[in-house]
Amino acid sequence: MKESTPAAALLAIPPLSLVPVELLVRLWGPVCQIVELIGRFGDSDPTPRSVYDFERQLSELLREVGRVIVECVYNDREPRSRDLLPTQIRFEGVWYQRNGCKTANRKVASLFGTITLMRFLYRPIGELVAAIFPLEIRLGLELGRATPALAERVGQCAAQCTQREVLRTLRRDHGVKWSVALLREVTAAVAGGMSEHRHAAQVAKLLALLKTAYAGRGNRRPILAVGRDGIFIPIREESCYREGAVATVSIFDRCGRRLGSVYLGRMPEEGQHALSGQMTSLITDVLKEWTDPLPRLVYVTDAGNHQTEYYKKVLRRMPDPRSPGRRLKWEWVLDYYHACEYVSKLAEAIFGEGREAQAWAAKMRQWLKHKPRGIVRVLHSAAALRERRGLTGPASVFNKAYRYLSRRIAYLDYHGYRKAHLPIGSGVTEACCKTLFTQRMKQSGMSWKIDSGQAIVDLRVAHLSQTWEIMFDGYLRCKDDETMRTQLKNHQFQNENAA
Repeated sequence: MKESTPAAALLAIPPLSLVPVELLVRLWGPVCQIVELIGRFGDSDPTPRSVYDFERQLSELLREVGRVIVECVYNDREPRSRDLLPTQIRFEGVWYQRNGCKTANRKVASLFGTITLMRFLYRPIGELVAAIFPLEIRLGLELGRATPALAERVGQCAAQCTQREVLRTLRRDHGVKWSVALLREVTAAVAGGMSEHRHAAQVAKLLALLKTAYAGRGNRRPILAVGRDGIFIPIREESCYREGAVATVSIFDRCGRRLGSVYLGRMPEEGQHALSGQMTSLITDVLKEWTDPLPRLVYVTDAGNHQTEYYKKVLRRMPDPRSPGRRLKWEWVLDYYHACEYVSKLAEAIFGEGREAQAWAAKMRQWLKHKPRGIVRVLHSAAALRERRGLTGPASVFNKAYRYLSRRIAYLDYHGYRKAHLPIGSGVTEACCKTLFTQRMKQSGMSWKIDSGQAIVDLRVAHLSQTWEIMFDGYLRCKDDETMRTQLKNHQFQNENAA
C-alpha cells in the first residue's frame, strides 16, 4: 500500500479539508522545526540559558507559522483568475477598469511579520485619481502597508512610546522593519481615522457614568464637572514654547466621588477655538441625550485668560438643550490651590519670608477652606495687618494678590462647595496636562510639529479616556466598503448562474 504524504493525511481531517493544500505544504517546514526544537530541548538538562533560548526560538518559529497562515489566507481572498472578478467596479463615485494580471505588494506588515500580497490593480476610467487594489481595501490595509491589527498596535505603541521605541518594538516583536517616515504616516492615518469617532465614544461613556452616578446612594445630585488648562509645548523651528490646551469632563456620584473622566487635548492654536468647540459639543450632546434630571454643573479651573473667556462667553450663556429659551446654571469654582498661592503671596508681602509668614498663610488657608465667607475673612485680616504693621515685601505683590482674590469672591466659597460635595480643586485637569502632554511629549530633546503632535495627542486622548476599543471599532467599520463587496458578490452570483 502506498504511504500517504503528511499533507494528504492532514486533509483527511474534516475541518482541514477546506484548507488550501499550498498552506499545509508551507506549514510543514516550520512545524518540523518546532518538533526538532522540542526534541533537542528534551534531550538535555534544562538550564536558565537553554530555557531562554528555547522560548526565543519557539516564539520566532510560531511567528513564522502565523506569517505563513496570514499570507496564504489573505491571498486566497481574491480569485487567481481575472475572469472571476468584474471588469469594472465603482469606488467612491469613480469607475475603475481591471488590469491584466496580479502584482505583488511585498511590504504588507502584519502581527506575524511582513507578507507578500498578490492582488489585481484597477485603473480609473477618465479620472485623475490614483489606481486602487480592491483586495487591499477589503482587507482594510492602512496605506497598503499594515494590516488593521498591526495598525492598532502601532497606534497603541505610538501613544505611549517614542518613535525609536516603537520601531524597536515592531522589529523585536513582529519582525517588521519600518522607516521613521512610514511610521509617522501610519500613526497619523490611524489617529485621523479614530479621532472621527472620539465624540460619539466620549458621549456614550459619560452617559454610562451618569447612569451609574444616579443609581448610587446619597441625597445629592450627581455632578458633571468641567475643567480646562494650558501647557507649553516645544514647537519645532520656533525659539519659544507655545501653549497647548487640555480639557476634562468628569462625573461625580451622589457622595462626591469621581467615577470617571474623559479628556480632550489640542496642540497650540491661536484662541484655542478647536478645544472650545469640542468641549461645547461634548457637553451639549451629553445633556441633550440624558433623559433624567440634569446633574449639577460645575466648572473647576483657575482664572487664566482662556478659562475665564470660556466661562463668560460660552458656559454662562449655554442654552438648556431640553428647555428652549432657558440657560443652564453653571457654578464656577476657582481652584482652591491656585487661590492659596495668592494667599501665600499676601503673607510674604506682609511678613517677608519666614515662619511668621508660613504660619499666617497656613491659618488663612484653613479659614478659606472651612469657614463661611472664608475669603472675606482672609482679605479683612490681610488689610488689617497692612494697616497696623505695614508691608515687609513689595507693595505691588500685595496689591496684585489682594486684587486677584477680591475680584473673584463669588467663586471662592469653598465652605459652601465642600458642604455640597463639590470638587474644589482642578487636580483632574492638572493631571491631564501631565499625562496627556508632559509624559509623552516633553521628554529630553523633543520638539514637535503641530500636525504630527496632534496625531499623538489624539491617540493619547483615546487611551487615557478609556474609549480606545469603541473608537477603533468605529474606525474599522468606516474602512469597510459595502459597495465594493456588493459588486464583487453580484459578479460572483452572475458567474455561478451562467455556469
